[in-house]
Amino acid sequence: MELLDRKSDSTSIDMPVTLEPMMEETLREDLRYYFMSPCEKYRARRQLPWKLAVQILKIVMITTQLVLFGLSNQLVVAYKEENLMAFKNLFLKSYSGVDEDDYSVAVYTKQSVIDNIFYVLDQYSQLDQLSVGPVSYAEENRRLLPLVICKESYRPGRVESSDESYDIDAQTEKVCLTWDPKSIATWRTNSSTFFELDFYRLVNVEISFTLKGINLQTISSHEPPDCYMFAVTITFDNQCHSGKVKITLDLDAVSSACKNWKISGTAQKNTHYLLIFDGFIILVCLTSAVLCIRSIVLAIKLLQRFSKFCLKKYNRKVCEDDQREFLNGWYVLVIISDVMAIIGSVLKMEIQAKSMTSYDVCSIFLGTSTLMVWVGVIRYLGYFQKYNVLILTMQAALPKVLRFCCCAGMIYLGYTFCGWIVLGPYHEKFEGLSRVAECLFSLVNGDDMFPTFAEFQQKNTLVWLFSRVYLYTFISLFVYMVLSLFIALITDAYETIKETRFPLTKLQLFLRTGKDFPLLEGEDDGGSRENGGPSVMLCCCTRVPKEDTTMLIS
Repeated sequence: MELLDRKSDSTSIDMPVTLEPMMEETLREDLRYYFMSPCEKYRARRQLPWKLAVQILKIVMITTQLVLFGLSNQLVVAYKEENLMAFKNLFLKSYSGVDEDDYSVAVYTKQSVIDNIFYVLDQYSQLDQLSVGPVSYAEENRRLLPLVICKESYRPGRVESSDESYDIDAQTEKVCLTWDPKSIATWRTNSSTFFELDFYRLVNVEISFTLKGINLQTISSHEPPDCYMFAVTITFDNQCHSGKVKITLDLDAVSSACKNWKISGTAQKNTHYLLIFDGFIILVCLTSAVLCIRSIVLAIKLLQRFSKFCLKKYNRKVCEDDQREFLNGWYVLVIISDVMAIIGSVLKMEIQAKSMTSYDVCSIFLGTSTLMVWVGVIRYLGYFQKYNVLILTMQAALPKVLRFCCCAGMIYLGYTFCGWIVLGPYHEKFEGLSRVAECLFSLVNGDDMFPTFAEFQQKNTLVWLFSRVYLYTFISLFVYMVLSLFIALITDAYETIKETRFPLTKLQLFLRTGKDFPLLEGEDDGGSRENGGPSVMLCCCTRVPKEDTTMLIS
C-alpha cells in the first residue's frame, strides 16, 4: 500500500516535468510545419498543397478572363474613337483630320464663324442622307430629342480699339434656342436675329444634340449588339478674344442593351457561358481568400503560443523581428487581389448583361488583380534560394532608396516648377506641370534629348540661353550623379545580401533545437548548436554556401 502511494506520488510529480517537453516539441513541430514550402509539407504529412493549386488555377482563369475582356474592350474603344472621327468630319467644316492640342478647327473671320455654325446645322438636318453608319436622331418617349444652340456673351457694352477705351459688364448672359430635327429646315428664316453676333462681347457658341447608333462588331464575337447614345457638343470658343475662334467637338457615348433585337444565322447569344465562367472565377477567388485568411489566423495563433512559451520559460517577450516572421505579406497581397478580382468579375458580368457601361472601372479592377496575382507567384519562387535574390534585394534596398528618392525628388520638383514658369511659353513640352515632369523623366532616361534642345526657338535670346543652362545642368546632375547613385544603392544592397550571413533570430534558434533532423545534401550546421544538440534549420530556409544568397525564414 505504501509502495502504491509512493508510485502515485511519483507520477503526480513527474507529470508536469514530462508534459512540458512534449508541449515544447509539439510547438516546435507546428512552427516547422507552418514555415515549410508546399512540397515539403506534402513530403512531411502527405497534405496536398491546396493554396498552391488554387493560385495556379486562379492565374490561368484570371488571365483568360482579362484577355477576353480586353478584346471586347478594344472593340468598344475602337467603335467610340471611329465615331468621334466620323462626327468631326461630318459636322466640322474644313476639318483636316488632325487635331491641335485643345481644338479641332480654328477660324479667324466673322463670316467663317457664321459659315461654320450654319454648316453644322445643315449637316445635322441631312444626317439620314449623309452618314454611312447606322446613326440616327435619338428619341425619348417616342419623341425626337431636339438640337440646342446657345450663345454666351458679356452684357452690352462698348469697345473702341482706336481710343483704347472699353465699357464691358463682367456679367454674362446666355440665350438658347431648340429645334426639332424635322423642323430645323426653317431655322434660317425663323431665327435670323439669333445669329447677329457681337464678336467683341461674344464668349462662346455651343451646339449640342443627341444621336443614337448600334455597334454591330459584337455579332462576330457571338454576342448581342450594343446600342449607343451619343451626346455631341460643338463649341466655338472666343474667350481669349484674340482673333482666333477655336472649334472643338466633344463626344460622350453611353451604351445600353438593344431592345427588340433579333439575330439569325450562325451568330448566337453566348453571354450565359461567359457569365458561368465569371461566376466560377468568383468562387475560386473566394476559396483563395478563405485559405489565405485561414493561414493568417493560424499564424496569429502560433505567434500567441510561441509568445506564451517564451514568456513562461524564458521570461522574455518575442522580439519584433520574430513577430514579423509570422506576418506573411504575401497572404495580404493575395487577399487584396482576390477582392479586386471579385469586384472586377461582378462589374464584367453587369457589363455583359448590359446593366452598366463602366468599362474603364472594370478594366482597372481586373488589370490590377491580374498584376497582383502574377506578382504573388514570386512567393513560391522564393522557396528556391537562387530565385530569392530579387525579393531580398528589394527588401534590403527599399529603405535607402525611399530616403534617396525623397532628397532627389525635391531637386526634381524644383526643376519642374522652374521649367514650367520660364520655358512654358516657348516650348510645347513645358506648357503644363505634368508635361514638364514627363519631359524631364524622359531626359533622365536618355530619351528625346536632341529634339528638346532643337525645338527651342531663338525668339528670346535670354530665354534661349537660360534653356541651355537649365537643360545641361539637369541632365548632368540627374543622369551622371542621381541615376548613378540610385543604381549604386541597389547594387550595394545586392552585394550585401550576397555576402552577408545573417545572425539567427530567437525563432530560428528555437526551431534548430530539438530533434535530430537529417541535414540536406550540401548543408552545414551553421556553426550554431545549443547544449551540444544537433542544429536543425527551418525546412524552407536551409543554409546555403557562402557564394550564394542567404535566405530568410519567410
